[in-house]
Amino acid sequence: MATETTSVPARREPRLLGQTVVVIGGSAGIGLETARLARAEGADVVLTGRDPERLERAARDIEAHSSAAFDADDAAAVERFFGELPAPIDHVLVAAYSRPPAYGPMLAMPSEEVGRGIGRRVTQVLEIARHAAPRMRAGGTLLLTGGSVKQIALESGIAPASFTVLPAFTAALALELAPVRVNLIQAGFVDTALAASYFANPEDLEARREELRATLPIRRVVQAADLAALAVHLMVNTAITGAAYDIDGGQQLIG
Repeated sequence: MATETTSVPARREPRLLGQTVVVIGGSAGIGLETARLARAEGADVVLTGRDPERLERAARDIEAHSSAAFDADDAAAVERFFGELPAPIDHVLVAAYSRPPAYGPMLAMPSEEVGRGIGRRVTQVLEIARHAAPRMRAGGTLLLTGGSVKQIALESGIAPASFTVLPAFTAALALELAPVRVNLIQAGFVDTALAASYFANPEDLEARREELRATLPIRRVVQAADLAALAVHLMVNTAITGAAYDIDGGQQLIG
């Protein structure tokens, strides 16, 4: 008589067990989803954000190790945060919503405004890198986020240019901070509350979603969880540095 055996799937060890992940801009959207996934993978998560109440709710929701409310564009606040943060830390995701450059024709903007708009994300990240890197373990990663540089239109103004500088900046920073790794995620449209805020009314937002569902090769809209999955992969894979990853559902393939 044959004996029936039951196979039991091997239990996978959490990929970030024993590591500390800091999410700058972690109270909503991509930052919060990445924090949630990192927490599920065993990490101790430290959240930051501008809005104290929203940050408190997010930290409670994912059982964050700690949280701190400050503006990531405030260099003194960034220095103070990392100076008070217990070392060592393993990964830092910069998902903070940096104040965007103005949209519209560039020739209609003062040159000083154009310069600030292009440089703002770089200076924000430089301050974070300057104070985070000395407290990070070798092999950890500073993970940056930016927008698509492939879609350029008249109304885009300097926005694409402000994102275009990030791949070269990421590569150079990876050399300077080694053995800490530096990588970049470049997103197209991601269905978050921030993306929704750019639309005048809900009908326009839903029309955009429908357009993307119909035209993107993946036949769906990119979600914050998609970026979170890539972010955690880049934290775990210690062979990747100086790289820029497009995650747009194939939007750049269709023009």
